[in-house]
Amino acid sequence: MVAKMENKYSIHIFWSKEDQGFIAEVEELDGCSAFGETREEAFKEIQIAMKAWIDSIVQNGESLPEPQLKEIA
Repeated sequence: MVAKMENKYSIHIFWSKEDQGFIAEVEELDGCSAFGETREEAFKEIQIAMKAWIDSIVQNGESLPEPQLKEIA
């Protein structure tokens, strides 16, 4: 179930002028972010960060936050 949950969170990727690269973050997972020189690299890195974030929560016996799914009309 945890692996499926990873796929339901929204990932926001944006350019950071300050960092001169792309930042990816998951709003529902407090502090879960990653950096990449390209959008693709940032996406790959956020997948790794999400897995580590979720694994940590599960190992501590805490509940995962619910994904904030948005419907597209």
